[in-house]
Amino acid sequence: MLRVCLYLDGWLNACVAIERTISVSKGVNFDQKKSRRVARWIIRILPIVIIGSIIHEPFHHELFGYTSQRLKPEYNNLIMNMSIEDDDLSTHEKETLEASKYETFQHYLCIIRYSRSFQNYNTFILFFHLIVPFIANLYSALYIIIATARRRSAIQTRQTLKAHVIRQLDEHKQLLISPLILLALTLPRLIFALISNCVDPSELYKKTFKESITKWRPRIRH
Repeated sequence: MLRVCLYLDGWLNACVAIERTISVSKGVNFDQKKSRRVARWIIRILPIVIIGSIIHEPFHHELFGYTSQRLKPEYNNLIMNMSIEDDDLSTHEKETLEASKYETFQHYLCIIRYSRSFQNYNTFILFFHLIVPFIANLYSALYIIIATARRRSAIQTRQTLKAHVIRQLDEHKQLLISPLILLALTLPRLIFALISNCVDPSELYKKTFKESITKWRPRIRH
C-alpha cells in the first residue's frame, strides 16, 4: 500500500502537469467541464492500474527464521565471570555454567525472492512509475515556459524570444526545480533496484572493522 500511494502521488502530479500543459495550449478554448470528467475517471482507474502492475509481489514473500544469543543481565558482573574460571569447578560444570550465561531469542524476517524474469519486470515497473511521471512534469514545465515566451514575444516585440524565455524561466523556475528534486530523491531507489545480487563484504573492510573493535574494547571497559 505504501508503494501504491507513492506511485499514485507521482502519477497524479504528472496528470496535473499534463492538464496544465493542455490548458496553456488551448488557452480560452480549454474545456474545464471535460477536464473534470477526465480527472474523475483517472482517479478511479489509476489506482487499479498501479495495483495490477505490482500485484505479484505478495506472492513472493517468505518467512525466514533464525536464532541469536545474548548474555543475561545478571552475568554481566565481573565477579560471576571470575567464579566461572575458578579451578575448583570441573570442566563439565564450567561448560554448563558458561552455557547458562546466555539466553536464546528467535527472530523472523519477511524476505522476498524473485526469479530473474520477475526481477527484470520489477526493475522495469520501478523505472516506469518513477521516470515517466518525471518526464511528463519536465516536458510540461518546458512547454509552458516556451509557449508563454512565444506569446509574449509576439505581443511585446521590443524584446527577443530569448529574453522572454529567460524571463519565463525566472518566473516559473519552481516548475523545473520540483521534478528535479523528486528525481534526485528517487535516484537511490533506482540505483538499489539495479543492484539485485548480494555482494560479499570486503575482507579488508572486515579486517579493519575487527581491529577497530579490538582497539576500542579496552577504552570501553576502562
